[in-house]
Amino acid sequence: MRESEGRMTEERPPPSIAGDGEYEVRGRLGGEGPFSIVWRAVHRSSGQDVVLKQVRLSGLTRTLRECLDCEINFLASVCHPNIIRLLDVFQVDGCIFLVLEFCSGGNLATYIQQKGRVHENTVRKFMKQLGAGLEVMHAHHIIHRDLKPKNILLSTPSSDAVLKIADFGLSRAVHPGEFADSVCGTPFYMAPEVMEFQQYDDKVDMWSIGAIFFELLNGYPPFRGSNNVQLLKSIKSSTSLPFSQLILPSLHLDSIDMCARLLCKNPVKRLSFDEFYHHRFLRI
Repeated sequence: MRESEGRMTEERPPPSIAGDGEYEVRGRLGGEGPFSIVWRAVHRSSGQDVVLKQVRLSGLTRTLRECLDCEINFLASVCHPNIIRLLDVFQVDGCIFLVLEFCSGGNLATYIQQKGRVHENTVRKFMKQLGAGLEVMHAHHIIHRDLKPKNILLSTPSSDAVLKIADFGLSRAVHPGEFADSVCGTPFYMAPEVMEFQQYDDKVDMWSIGAIFFELLNGYPPFRGSNNVQLLKSIKSSTSLPFSQLILPSLHLDSIDMCARLLCKNPVKRLSFDEFYHHRFLRI
């Protein structure tokens, strides 16, 4: 489940997707994975803009196929404003296509690039929405394992956009008392126990939420390194979070507390979902 594991070779969109040409492909979107391409398309009869996530089945490892099944089963079973909506699934020429809602606001990574540091009140609103999406995942015992700004979409470009957790391609079900051990995710948002090849549970998602929270407030990720070894060393050697001194005096103490407890190196002491969801910062 590493980025180096083969990539799809199809560079052009399929001329006619589905048996009746139900969707017209308009172009590629970002977000390709080792075995997937993401297309922007339109439903011919309704004119609805959609996203087609094309996954090539050949070459998928058993683990990746299990993740794909988990993604489809979870998204098909939920309908929540803060979880990307799955509209349809079909198979053509050895590929599975997930038809997903189109979000015209882009992703949170682009939003942060454009805005820089985000005002604390807006960050609170965003974190409440992420908490609502995580509540659904928590109820289904789903861990995402690749939460990052690029995988959080905005419904519209407007200031009242709804955040939607997307790209569950590395997700899996982990029930209480169970653990996972696959190394996957994106380093800047990856919990240290994953980088150390340890077993882990849903607390890895809480670390990722903490990294996103920190980046929203500061405009940059909490820890850096040119490779995983240096990044892990930066995390392990840190004694405090590197908040920008320009914003630190203006931050609410509950904001600093929640961020620090989400980015706790020891997963046992890290905020659980319930502790995060009921934290004072989100109740204000």
